[in-house]
Amino acid sequence: MSLVSRKDVGLLALRLGAGGVLFAHGTQKLFGWFGGGGLDGTAQGMERMGFVPGRPSALAAGLGEAGGGALLALGLATPVAGAAAAGTMAGAIAVHSPNGFFAQSGGFEYPAVLGLTAAAIGLAGAGRFSLDHLTRHRLDRGAYVLLAFTVSAAAATTVVSRRVTPGPPAPAPLEPERPEDTTDSGDEAASL
Repeated sequence: MSLVSRKDVGLLALRLGAGGVLFAHGTQKLFGWFGGGGLDGTAQGMERMGFVPGRPSALAAGLGEAGGGALLALGLATPVAGAAAAGTMAGAIAVHSPNGFFAQSGGFEYPAVLGLTAAAIGLAGAGRFSLDHLTRHRLDRGAYVLLAFTVSAAAATTVVSRRVTPGPPAPAPLEPERPEDTTDSGDEAASL
């Protein structure tokens, strides 16, 4: 296998894998597929995470993941797809960053890998086995790369900066004190 075809096959595998995962996550948010909450459930979750109002935030996250993932997998408008998915993952990173890096602690490792993968594909291009190649790169020009990543970075920065960081949970209400038993049960003798 020549070097060019190896790279193209590798890009295809990377696009299908990352794009498929992003697509699945987005459809969980939008339609409730694969055990997701759908738009209503995702909107409630977004509000709990500080993205207010929740419904437009859920729609944007779902479209960024499902749309960006589908376009990455197809290799169509690759700069836009990579930038959209990477920008959406920036929001997920903001939510998970207080828990550190590693996913086992609820950290941002997983969205960081997806975001970096999407960004890298958007920057590198989809390769020969793609709709971009088939359409002679009409939606994959150098100017689109700069424009897509600039718009995505600005949008992600705006969304994350407007996020209302949830505070710590409210303390549990104190139980009312019970009046002490005033009957003489011989406790005085026991305490001596």
